[in-house]
Amino acid sequence: MTFAQPVTLTGSYVTLEPLAEEHLDGLCQAVEDGQMWNTWFTRIPAPDQMMAEIQKRRALQEAGTMAPWTIRRNDTGDICGMTTFCNIRADNRRLEIGSTWLAKSAQRTAVNTEAKLLQLSRAFESLDCIAVEFRTHWHNHASRAAVARLGAKQDGILRNHDLWRDGTVRDVVVFSIIDSEWKTVKLSLEQMLTRS
Repeated sequence: MTFAQPVTLTGSYVTLEPLAEEHLDGLCQAVEDGQMWNTWFTRIPAPDQMMAEIQKRRALQEAGTMAPWTIRRNDTGDICGMTTFCNIRADNRRLEIGSTWLAKSAQRTAVNTEAKLLQLSRAFESLDCIAVEFRTHWHNHASRAAVARLGAKQDGILRNHDLWRDGTVRDVVVFSIIDSEWKTVKLSLEQMLTRS
């Protein structure tokens, strides 16, 4: 269960805390910031769905297929989002960083950059991953740009990959960082944070 083991990851700007039911109120406040659940091309829980989402992610962690975190800002102490290791394939030393959302006020700040640096450091340096994936909706241009800024390369597009909640079909854009790229990606992320 090492890949899904709950661990706290702490940086200068954010702390990733293992997701717990006591984060409910903070997560509900965070998702209200920008009413993030109204974004049609994402699956972000509304406040009344947050407890079910926490319980679902915790159950996936118990099954060994997800490591979920609550994202907390160090400057204010406020919760500002969620993120996970998902689609864990420990036997192949691969995982995906995904099911991430941030409050509107935390977007385009050091929060996402450092959260990803913490997660990628754990993946490559503690878990000895050979690849880390990121997946996003074709129409989520902000997410695609953010993933590319991290240093991930686009692997391809999975056409008609998911049936969406409104009946539309989602094309999934797949990015990845592989182990041989990690040192350079890490230097880039650290440089980005010095400018924050």
